[in-house]
Amino acid sequence: MTSAHKVFHSIVGRLDQPVFVVTTRVLEERTGCLVGFATQASIDPPRFLVGLSTSNRTFRVATAAEHLVVHVLGRDQLPLARLFGGETGDEVDKFSRCAWHDGPHGLPVLDGVPAWFIGRVVGRAALGDHVGFLLDPDGGECHGELNDVIRHGDVRDLDAGHAP
Repeated sequence: MTSAHKVFHSIVGRLDQPVFVVTTRVLEERTGCLVGFATQASIDPPRFLVGLSTSNRTFRVATAAEHLVVHVLGRDQLPLARLFGGETGDEVDKFSRCAWHDGPHGLPVLDGVPAWFIGRVVGRAALGDHVGFLLDPDGGECHGELNDVIRHGDVRDLDAGHAP
C-alpha cells in the first residue's frame, strides 16, 4: 500500500457515514445486503448512487433488476444491519429472519425502518470492486427525523457475509 493510500484510508476510516440496506427482486428471487457506499449524486434530476460489491449475491441479482429499494435503519435496528451485512443470501434466506412486505413493483420492503425509497436503475458503472447503480427515486416513505441512523462505526466490526 502506498503512502497516499494509507493517508486516504486514515481519512475515510474516520468518517462516519450512514449505511443502508438495499433490497431487490428479480422474478421470484429476493435479495438484499448492507451497503456502505451510497450517496446522493444529483439534485435536479434527483439521483442516488448505490455501490454493490461484485462479490455478493445482491449484485448478481441486481444486474437484472429494474428497481432497488434503499432502506435507512435506526440505530436500534443493528440486528437487521448485521443480518443483511453478516450473512450471505447464497446460504441464508434473510427475509425469513425479518419482517417485510411486498412494496411497489413487488419489491421487498423491510418493516419498521424509519425511511425507505425505491429507485429505478437508470445507469450502472464499474467502481473498482463495486458497481454503482444510479437510481431515479420513484416512491418511498419517511417516518420522522433521521438523526439516529446506523453508521459505519456501528458495523465496523462486522464480517461480510461474502468473501471479498
